[in-house]
Amino acid sequence: MNPFLDTWDFSSPVISLWINRFYIYLGFAFGISLWICFQIVLRKQLFILKGKKSQENSVPKATGDLMTNGCISLQNKEVFVSGVKIFYGSQTGTAKGFATSLAEAVTSLDLPVAVINLKEYDPDDQLVEEVTSKNVCAFVVATYTDGQPTESAVWFCKWLEEASSDFRFGKTYLKGMRYAVFGLGNSVYASHFNKVGKNVDKWLWMLGAHRVVARGEGDCDVVKSKHGSIEADFRVWKTKFLARLQTLQKGEKKPCDGNCKRGQCESSMEEEPSESTSEEESGTEDHQNLNSVVDVEDLGKIMNCVKKEKREKEEQEEKSSLVRNTVKNEDSERRTMITPALREALTKQGYQLIGSHSGVKLCRWTKSMLRGRGGCYKHTFYGIESHRCMETTPSLACANKCVFCWRHHTNPVGTEWRWKMDQPEMILKEAIENHQNMIKQFKGVPGVKEERFEEAMMVKHCALSLVGEPIMYPEINRFLKLLHECKISSFLVTNAQFPVEIRNLRPVTQLYVSVDASTKDSLKKIDRPLFKDFWQRFLNSLKALAAKQQRTVYRLTLVKAWNVDELQAYAELVSLGNPDFIEVKGVTYCGESSASSLTMANVPWHEEVIHFVRELVDLIPDYEIACEHEHSNCLLIAHKRFKIGREWWTWIDYNRFQELVQGYEDSGGSATFSAEDYMAKTPHWALFGAGERGFDPKDTRYQRKNKSKDISGC
Repeated sequence: MNPFLDTWDFSSPVISLWINRFYIYLGFAFGISLWICFQIVLRKQLFILKGKKSQENSVPKATGDLMTNGCISLQNKEVFVSGVKIFYGSQTGTAKGFATSLAEAVTSLDLPVAVINLKEYDPDDQLVEEVTSKNVCAFVVATYTDGQPTESAVWFCKWLEEASSDFRFGKTYLKGMRYAVFGLGNSVYASHFNKVGKNVDKWLWMLGAHRVVARGEGDCDVVKSKHGSIEADFRVWKTKFLARLQTLQKGEKKPCDGNCKRGQCESSMEEEPSESTSEEESGTEDHQNLNSVVDVEDLGKIMNCVKKEKREKEEQEEKSSLVRNTVKNEDSERRTMITPALREALTKQGYQLIGSHSGVKLCRWTKSMLRGRGGCYKHTFYGIESHRCMETTPSLACANKCVFCWRHHTNPVGTEWRWKMDQPEMILKEAIENHQNMIKQFKGVPGVKEERFEEAMMVKHCALSLVGEPIMYPEINRFLKLLHECKISSFLVTNAQFPVEIRNLRPVTQLYVSVDASTKDSLKKIDRPLFKDFWQRFLNSLKALAAKQQRTVYRLTLVKAWNVDELQAYAELVSLGNPDFIEVKGVTYCGESSASSLTMANVPWHEEVIHFVRELVDLIPDYEIACEHEHSNCLLIAHKRFKIGREWWTWIDYNRFQELVQGYEDSGGSATFSAEDYMAKTPHWALFGAGERGFDPKDTRYQRKNKSKDISGC
C-alpha cells in the first residue's frame, strides 16, 4: 500500500471531480492523435492516386480502350502546338533557303508547316489570327547594308512598327501568339547589324506576343561569325528552336530556377528585347539574373528613371552646346527646332522629318482608302479623296499643350517663332517626296487597289493639321501659294491664338479654328495655352475668322465631363465667328500619358455626340445638322446658306477653287471670291440620317479583329 494514496479520500467530491476531468482530457488527447494519424494516411493515399492519374494521362491507354466503333478516339488528347508558320523576307534567296530548311526539319516532328513570303502576307488581316491558332511563328528576315528590310519585308516591318506604337492596338493585341526570330546580317556594318531581326523581335514583344526561343543572329562575315559561317549560325539556332518546339508539343514549360514569387516562376518572365538580346548572350544573362532579380512592380519605375536620366543628359548636353556656341559667336544664327532627342522621338512615332522644323506622316485613312476600306470624315463632309491627301505641317511647334494632344507633347512649344527657318519651296518639295515614298511601300501589298495606288502618287489635298501650329511659320502664305500652284487644295487648322496671322492669311480652301471650350476657365483647363492673354486672343481669332470670305469651320472636340455642358456659351461663340460649318467630334483617346489625365471614360459615345449636336442646333437657328461620319464619331453642322432648296451643298468643287484662287493671285488680290463660289452637292449617303451613316458605299467597311478598345476617330 502506498501511504501517500492511503491518505486520499476517493469518496470526496473534489477528488472525484479531478479524476473525471483527467479521464476526459485523456480521451480528448487520444481522439486528436487518431485524427492526426487519419489525416496523414489519407493525404498519402491521395498523393499516390494523383501520381497514378498523371501517369495514366501521360501514357496512352490500351488500344481497346481507345477504340470507339472501330476508330481511335483522340478527343481527350490536348494539342499544345497545332502547326508552324515560317515567314521569310529575302532578296538574294538566303533567307528563303533557311526557311525551307527549317520547314523540312519541322516536318520530321509530325507538325503541319507553312512557308510564307512576307511580301504576300497581310498582317493587318491575318497576324491577329495567330493569337488563338496555337501555331508557332518563325521569322527569318534579312537586313540590307543600310539597315533596311528587304523589299519583300518592307510592308510587314512598316506595319509592325506603326502597330507597336499605336495605342489602338495596345500591349495585348498579340497576347497568346508565340514566335521566334532569326536575323541575317553582316557585322561589317556594325551600326545596323541585324537591325531588322532585332526590330521585328522588339515590335512583336511590344504587341504582347511571347518569344519561345532567344533571337538568332547569322553573320555573313565568316571571320566574326560565332560559328564560322552564316549557315552554321542558322544550324545552331535551328537546333535550339526544334528542341524548344518539342518541349512545347509536350505542354511543358521552362524549368523553374527556384526563384518563385507569389506562385509565379520569375525565371519564365520574358524580358524586353534589346539590341544585345540574342542567343549568344542569353546564357550568360540568365546566369547573372539568378542573383539579381527585379520585381515586375519595380520595372516601370526603373525604366522611367533610366529614360529620365537619358533625357536630362541630352538636355544638359544641348544646353552646354548652346552656351558654347553663344560664347563663341553672339551673332550666330538661331538654333534649329528639331533637337537630336526630339528627332529620335518623332521618328519613332512615324514622322518623316523635313529640314529643321517640318514633318509629314501618312494618315491611317490614306491607307484605309488605298485598300477600299473607306475614307475619313473629310471625304464624307467635303468630298476629298483620302488616298490623295498629304498630312503635313511646316511648324512642329505649338502655343498650346492640349490635354488630348495625340502626340503626347513631344513637339516643342512657344509663343513666337524663335528658330532657324527653312524655305517653303524646300519644305513642299521634300514633303511631297517623302509622302510619295511612303505610298510606294504599299505597292503590291495585299488588298491595295491598283488604280488608287496610281492616283495616290499624285497629291491633290494637303491637311495642315498634323501637329503643332502651322500658322506660326513666318512664310505660311508663300507655302499656301505654292500648294495652290501645284493644284493641291489646302485645309489649315489653327488653335485660335494668333488673330493677327489669321487676318493676314491668304485664301485657303478651308480654314479651321479649334474651339475646344467655350469659357475662359474650361479653355485654360483643356488647351493649357502658353499666352497669358489667351482668352482675348481666342475671341479675337474668332472675330478674324468672321471676316474671311472663303470656307471657315469651327472644330469642337467633346471631352466628356470637361466641356459637354457649355451649350449656351458655345452658341454665343458661333454668333461671334459666324463659321460656314461646325464639326463636332468626340475626343480620341490617345493612350496613357504623364502629360494628360484623360481616360476612356472621357470619350463620349456616338449617340451622346448626336444628343449634344441636336441641343446645340436648337440654340443656333441659322444652322442645321448636315452630315455624319459614325466611324469617326463626328457630325457636321452647316449654315443654311449651303442648303439650296432641300439639298445640301457641303462638298467642294476643287477644280473651281483652283481657278478662283489663280484669278485672285493674277489680279493681285482684287478678284475676291466666296465659299458659295466653289461648293458642290453632297451625295445622299453622306447626309445625316442616311442608312450608310457616312460610309461611302463604294468601299467595304472593315472591322478590326480582336479589337481591344472601342475607339473612334482619326
